[in-house]
Amino acid sequence: MGADDADVRQWMEAQRQIAPRKPEPVPAPVAFRPEPYGAAELLSPFSDERLARVLRLQADSATARLLDAERNRPREPLEQFPLDAMEMVGILQKGARRVALIRVNGELHQVVVGARLGQNLGRVTRITESEVVLKEIVQDAAGEWVERTASLQLQEAKP
Repeated sequence: MGADDADVRQWMEAQRQIAPRKPEPVPAPVAFRPEPYGAAELLSPFSDERLARVLRLQADSATARLLDAERNRPREPLEQFPLDAMEMVGILQKGARRVALIRVNGELHQVVVGARLGQNLGRVTRITESEVVLKEIVQDAAGEWVERTASLQLQEAKP
């Protein structure tokens, strides 16, 4: 083992000769200068409110396109009257096709499914023996455009 110790010592001495004696000096640290954070008052990208805003904007643009299409189409005669000025006075039926009879200002009008009624972009969706059901597009209290169901009930004959 003694010979092995000499080999190790010789190797270690050679390594000491090769190795640098002093480490290189470390550069002086740069003084910390904080950067102002300007996004603190902005909305977090992970917040529910941000998602709601994006969804609302998308819905608003889709709704705006739909409303523009509705406003730019030709008007039907019964769209100039409010629903409360109309009376359903009867129906006509031939096979499966029903036609509602609507009275406005003393005039009788025939209305089919798909016809437009009222001043709120109403479209007739169903005609039964006792009512005309339609979908209207109106603004709710928050200013959002929503679809609601309205109906005209069959009126009893006045004696």
